[in-house]
Amino acid sequence: MSKYHLAEINIAKMKGVDINDPIMKEFVDNLDLVNTLAENSEGFVWRLKDDSYNATNLNPYNDEQIIVNVSVWENIETLEHYMYKTFHSEFLKRRKEWFQKFGKAHTAMWWIPKGHIPTLDEAVEKLDYLQQNGASNLVFNLRTKFSAPS
Repeated sequence: MSKYHLAEINIAKMKGVDINDPIMKEFVDNLDLVNTLAENSEGFVWRLKDDSYNATNLNPYNDEQIIVNVSVWENIETLEHYMYKTFHSEFLKRRKEWFQKFGKAHTAMWWIPKGHIPTLDEAVEKLDYLQQNGASNLVFNLRTKFSAPS
C-alpha cells in the first residue's frame, strides 16, 4: 500500500473573455456534472473548490481567461480512468471549442504524502517548475510519468 497520493494541477486559457462569456456556456453548464463525477470516481481523494463548488473564480495567474483545477487521486491509474474512460473524456475531445492552445505545459502531477492537501500556491509552483525544467521525479506530466516514491 502506497504512502503517497497523486496531486495534479491543470490550467486552460479560455476562448471567452471570462467564464461568463457565452462561448463558455456549455462548458460551464456541465461543470457540476463533471465535478460530481470526479468526486464519485474510484481513487478520488480531494479537489480544490470555492464557495461556488468549483475553482473557476480562483485566479492565481491574474488572468480572467485562465481557469485552474487542482485535485488529489490515489494513483495515476485512477486519475487516467476518470479522464479518459468517463463522461469527462467527451469534454477533453471538445476542448478546442472552449480553450485556446496554451503553448506550454498545462498539466503537472507530483506525489504527496497521504493526508497532505496541496495549496493553490504549491500547485502553481509545481506547474511553473515543470514548464521551466521539464519532467522529473519532482513533477511530471501525462507523457512522462514517475512512480510513487518507495
